[in-house]
Amino acid sequence: MTLRADARRNRDLLVAAAIAVVAEEGPDASLNEIARRAGVGPGTLYRHFPTRDALLAAVFEGRLSRLCEQSEELAESKPPGEALIAWLRLLTVHAMTDQGLGARMMLPTPAAGVDCWTMLRTAADRLLLPAQSEGRVRPDIDFTDLVELTAGIARSAPDPARADRLLTLTLDGLRTGHVAQRTEKQ
Repeated sequence: MTLRADARRNRDLLVAAAIAVVAEEGPDASLNEIARRAGVGPGTLYRHFPTRDALLAAVFEGRLSRLCEQSEELAESKPPGEALIAWLRLLTVHAMTDQGLGARMMLPTPAAGVDCWTMLRTAADRLLLPAQSEGRVRPDIDFTDLVELTAGIARSAPDPARADRLLTLTLDGLRTGHVAQRTEKQ
């Protein structure tokens, strides 16, 4: 169904306002505040998004779509290992700024009609598999490892600089040379 221009504008305003409010207050942010910041009434919000999860899915899907596009851009512009590292840095920042929205939306089954898990897995595999094939990343690392590592860093780091340091230390453990060194020591 195609929206009229004014309805599309209202929907876009609601999503933009929700992005800002959720970044400040988290996924349980006031829907009335979102409508107020968008410059529309609560009825308009509910016409476009009948549930909180529908609005959060639109917010998260937009943010996640951009992150997935960045994986494509990196895959085309950098060697596999470098592309994966650059994208993991973006993923960590993404997780730091979502205020728990990712944990709410990243379910193995689609939430509010958006399959975020598959979207993210496709983006990650686009970079992980070539890096593994090239021997830049340990073969035993998988998508779930990457998501859990970056999410853990994002939750524990007090600021982006600390998150970047923790990610750098983690990335050292993903590289293939470290598995060989660990095996030799055991």
